[in-house]
Amino acid sequence: MVTLFDFAQKEKRVKEINELMLEEGFWNDRKKSQNLIDEANSLKELMETYQVLTGNLNDCLETADLLKEDYDAEMAALLEEEYHEFNKQYEQYEMLVLLSHPYDKNNAIIELHPGAGGTESQDWAEMLYRMYTRWAEKHGFKVTVLDYQDGDEAGIKSVSALISGKNAYGYLKGEKGVHRLVRISPFDASGRRHTSFAALDVMPEFDDKIEIEINEADLIVETHRSSGAGGQHINKTDSAVRLIHKPTGLVANCQSERSQLMNKERALNMLKSKLYQLKIEEQEAKINDIKGEQKSIEWGAQIRSYVFMPYTLVKDNRTNYEDGNVNAVMDGNIDEFIYAYLKSQVK
Repeated sequence: MVTLFDFAQKEKRVKEINELMLEEGFWNDRKKSQNLIDEANSLKELMETYQVLTGNLNDCLETADLLKEDYDAEMAALLEEEYHEFNKQYEQYEMLVLLSHPYDKNNAIIELHPGAGGTESQDWAEMLYRMYTRWAEKHGFKVTVLDYQDGDEAGIKSVSALISGKNAYGYLKGEKGVHRLVRISPFDASGRRHTSFAALDVMPEFDDKIEIEINEADLIVETHRSSGAGGQHINKTDSAVRLIHKPTGLVANCQSERSQLMNKERALNMLKSKLYQLKIEEQEAKINDIKGEQKSIEWGAQIRSYVFMPYTLVKDNRTNYEDGNVNAVMDGNIDEFIYAYLKSQVK
């Protein structure tokens, strides 16, 4: 977890960076130098906004004290208006702080995989994919399909997509995990209730400010014909690319581009994003064993449950936040779940 706001620590870090900028040879490594400058600017923005909010709050408190001594209806109405405005500014600032990690601002790559259960789980994976694309659209984010594998009868076997927009990864990083569905299956002629699972993986899009090198000898390159959404225009050639990183077992698929070379390049960037995600988890010490994060897609491993029957409820098992309007949630209204998770990561 992270401390919500340590002004002194951030001020100290800005001073450290300013001193580094004065050193001879600071610009010898332009990539490292630019990263430090970006970090300082981000910290300055947080500090300046904090000081403005603190001043606004003190003004409200002073006005409240004056009203206690000499009540004035017009001043009271003005104070109420200022207080509501302060609350809105504070909520915006709270999200700014919660999304202040260097990689939170990156685009996000999402991957969905159904669990055991055949068509029912594959249909559930497609429902989740629609939910996240609807959420992205509501926020003005762009969705680019990278790889899409149709299900046997319905739904999807897997899908990878790039969500492009400011703080896309920061918002979606907490969605990583197993999602559980309970409903009367439309694929069961007996009308029985089924429980299905699908797993979502989320990683920041690789940023060339980060140094990640991959040895070609560590890669297995496979090609195949593209299929499904986003690949129809190139189905006649073996242009889709699958990369397997032998040291880690990580896999990246791409079929969105017209040529095999372009798909390989994009798959390589996806693979770097996955390695980037592992590096982030190691640096933050969120878990002791990186492989332990890859939970099985089954009962007991879910981060959230979506119940359509016998009642309607979506409940996050980590924060206990819940919403009875399951249809609205499936239409992309998941902001409150996202905010609840982000806030739960703060001490």
